[in-house]
Amino acid sequence: MAQPPIHLNVSIHSVPAKVPSSSPVPQARPASLSTSRELVGAGDADAFFFRELERMGILLNAPQIDAVRHGDGPMLALAGAGCGKTTVLAARTAYLIAVRGIPGSRILLVTFTSKAAKEIKERIGRMPGISAAAARAVEARTFHSFGLLLLRQHGYTEQIFGEFTAQHTIMKMILRRLDHTGSYQPETLLAALSAWKMQGMWPADLPEATKEGSAVKRILLGYEDWKAQRNQWDFDDILLHARKLLDNPATLKRLQDRFHYLMVDEFQDTNAIQYDLVRRLAEPRHNLAVVGDDDQTIYSFNGARQESILEFDRVYPGTKIVNLNINYRSDSRILGLGSALVRHNRQRRPKELLAAGARGFKPAYLTPATPDEEARWVVQHIQEHVGRDGLDYGDIAILHRTSDSSRAVLEQLLLCGIPFVQFGSAPVFYDQTLIKPLMDHLRLSLTPRRKESLQSVLGPLYVPKEDGMAYIRQQEKLQAKKYPLIHLARWERLQPFQQEAVKERIRFIKSLKSLKPAYAIQEMRRQFYDKYLQAGDPLIYTQYKEMVSDTLEEFESAAGRFDTIEEFVAYADELTARHEQMEAAREERSGNAVQLMTIHRAKGLEFRQVYWIGASEGILPHSSALKKQPPADIKAGQALTDEQQLAAAALEEERRLAYVAVTRAKERLYISSPAYYHGKPSAPSRFLHEAFGILPHQDSPKPVSPRR
Repeated sequence: MAQPPIHLNVSIHSVPAKVPSSSPVPQARPASLSTSRELVGAGDADAFFFRELERMGILLNAPQIDAVRHGDGPMLALAGAGCGKTTVLAARTAYLIAVRGIPGSRILLVTFTSKAAKEIKERIGRMPGISAAAARAVEARTFHSFGLLLLRQHGYTEQIFGEFTAQHTIMKMILRRLDHTGSYQPETLLAALSAWKMQGMWPADLPEATKEGSAVKRILLGYEDWKAQRNQWDFDDILLHARKLLDNPATLKRLQDRFHYLMVDEFQDTNAIQYDLVRRLAEPRHNLAVVGDDDQTIYSFNGARQESILEFDRVYPGTKIVNLNINYRSDSRILGLGSALVRHNRQRRPKELLAAGARGFKPAYLTPATPDEEARWVVQHIQEHVGRDGLDYGDIAILHRTSDSSRAVLEQLLLCGIPFVQFGSAPVFYDQTLIKPLMDHLRLSLTPRRKESLQSVLGPLYVPKEDGMAYIRQQEKLQAKKYPLIHLARWERLQPFQQEAVKERIRFIKSLKSLKPAYAIQEMRRQFYDKYLQAGDPLIYTQYKEMVSDTLEEFESAAGRFDTIEEFVAYADELTARHEQMEAAREERSGNAVQLMTIHRAKGLEFRQVYWIGASEGILPHSSALKKQPPADIKAGQALTDEQQLAAAALEEERRLAYVAVTRAKERLYISSPAYYHGKPSAPSRFLHEAFGILPHQDSPKPVSPRR
């Protein structure tokens, strides 16, 4: 397939753009290499336990030993990236059992993913002095699995309705019945409902002070009624009902009497309802050990509360605080950059990663002209380096801030035939829900009878999609038309003004063919699409609207590379076909594929070689975090009310995202900052400059030496 020509003239540098080349590179200080062999003496009462760990190849460092030995009372273990928190959790559990004689059945260990719970359980079973029965007795579960276990034990029989596609289908059915305007998007309503429940609120408590609020509440309660009639719960319902169980003093006391020791993994990710469950269960003994990193709190949109860690020792006076800060996986200069980035956050516990891992390479910086040039460079660089030094596709990750910022690199991976896995199984950019109606208008301008493109253009005409398509098919059997949409102009269910709108839309579609793709998109937005989207989601929070704007701007930028509608449509259709082929062959690749994912998805993972793309102002930090007035959903989900504080909190979360992106890399890290984004100049991310001592808004920036 012919691609729009882009001349690659991208250089790699040892410092970000606009930073003096003489600036010192941030570097983590070396960690002490002492382990339990030197730190636990033969005369120590628990020496046998650590000697057995050593025989298994587990050599704990000083802070890890401190955390493992902790007995009664609250403990906060601040676990930096790559600092062995899973090992600590498993070893402490084994220590309680093997050294302190605590029955495994008295221990509850809660984490966030089934994979993490399974891994910890397996590691506990391999620990010294732990019998298979003792390991089985430990309750190591996700929050949802533990909540469901309690509910089943108390006679609840509801089935879990957790598959998003099925939820989406049912919400569409509810909308057909209750939303005659076609105004609402199923995925947005489901996200809003989940956000409400994660705050610990019941659907019946949804606000209805406005006309829009009342309409949304009616739809969401309709969805809840559908579930109730079929004995169904979603995942958020599990936690709501589990918390309700604990309102019974007798039930709560039975659980408190059973679980004397609680441990929580990834504590920074707990939302309000999860934190409430943990606090209730930990009463009155307060034998609560939590492991997490406030610098990796990046899920505030899921209700995660950084305050859980920042205020822990105030909630639990006398808390033992252990700083797990020795990193074994990444080059010291990668770690140094991560620490130099996040150090500029004010709402954090002071700490710094120390390096004990193998030496790799200095982070490398590049400034391509555009995201398309960036994508071509990254993919070409991957092609050149895979196979060298034993590097496989599966050792590589490409990290991006938002889904639309991966558009260009996904296209290049497809065009060059590089195997990759895109987490979330999203379609190609041009087939996304927001973009497809516009693409289908373009497709119909070329092929008016293209049946698979008809349905998505009905939404912006405010015509019920399924019923409208059924009518068109029925009329086509009676008399086929060059423009099948014209049948709707005689559909008695539509008002006269709607019938006239159909005729006008057909005239507009005919005119598109002669326009340049970018201008055609601008005209569709101006004439009907932006208005449709604004009317379409009156409930929707500002951040969603920001995402809509970003995606549509990216669409215009992508279209701007083509001269004709024919070329653009052919390009998009070819990408769809290649993506389908790639998905069909996914199992044959045996996992050896480049990982393409958002930074949020990458947390907890590590890769030999990482490309952080889109390290520019407006991308990361995202434009929504740079506004003086915070988005409405951020305001709704935070305890803070001061808008300045909210804006600062949003920017700090973006900085934590940058920290997470950097610390995923073990050996090589490439950071790319496109000079132009959506056709507008874009400076390198302020976070990169801060890491090199250049603060924003300095007229004559003078670098200061970063801490080593």
